[in-house]
Amino acid sequence: MQLIDGKAVAATIKKEIAEAVEARVSQGHRRPHLAAVLVGHDGGSETYVAHKIKACEECGFKSSLIRFESTPEAPLSEEELLKTIDKLNNDPDVDGFIVQLPLPRHIDEQKVIEAILPEKDVDGFHPSNVGRQSIGLPCFHSATPAGIVELLRRYGISTRGKNVVIIGRSNIVGKPLAAMLMQKGDPGDATVTVCHSATPDLGEVTRRADILVCATGRPASVTADMVKDGATVIDVGTTRVPDASKKSGWRLCGDVDFEAVAPKCSFITPVPGGVGPMTIVSLMLNTLQAAQAR
Repeated sequence: MQLIDGKAVAATIKKEIAEAVEARVSQGHRRPHLAAVLVGHDGGSETYVAHKIKACEECGFKSSLIRFESTPEAPLSEEELLKTIDKLNNDPDVDGFIVQLPLPRHIDEQKVIEAILPEKDVDGFHPSNVGRQSIGLPCFHSATPAGIVELLRRYGISTRGKNVVIIGRSNIVGKPLAAMLMQKGDPGDATVTVCHSATPDLGEVTRRADILVCATGRPASVTADMVKDGATVIDVGTTRVPDASKKSGWRLCGDVDFEAVAPKCSFITPVPGGVGPMTIVSLMLNTLQAAQAR
């Protein structure tokens, strides 16, 4: 069994990006600029945005954070958020920006996503980017699927002719990853099955997988009897579970029962330190691409 070290791969890619940025700056170009919009004080979102800002520093990017307070007593209006998005769309100094999800329930997330210009949508969530991705045209790829594909590439794990099973059909991970792995190429040229809550006898399907991707958010729900010997397992799940032994009182747990499943695998990602760092570095790659395109 070989551990897929997403943290180490991400560190390597950030160095590659930083070198590309310094080369651009030496030629008279400005540094790429990534902006982030954060609404409220969701703990996971706060941490994720902080990681993104740190990654910008490591890559030599300019970054900015636009923070809005929003409480049940004084909620941020959808109109005000959309006005901010319009300003960012029209700001020539901003190459790309993200609106950190989830948003408060009174704000229509899809309306917000569609308000972002596709050429600044470095999260890859706009329908234009999603559609172009599905038919193999140049676009901003969704960050988590792009990170998974890059891990497979860097570890030399071929997908050509392989059975890939993805548990989870979200618009952020499952659907875009399936589209990417069905495209011609390697990574690509895979036979992809997408499972979900209505899939009968899930274990029967997952046991056929040469590569199993788990993206449900249900801690340790993928057990050893669901995985065939020699499979590659990619765990996208990151759920906080209580752990009295930790100072924080919790730990991150993936969708996979790691201790039981790992001995059966040829490759497996840990949680944390697997897919998570690659999601952030994919966002950096998209931002560099946005700057180069402009």
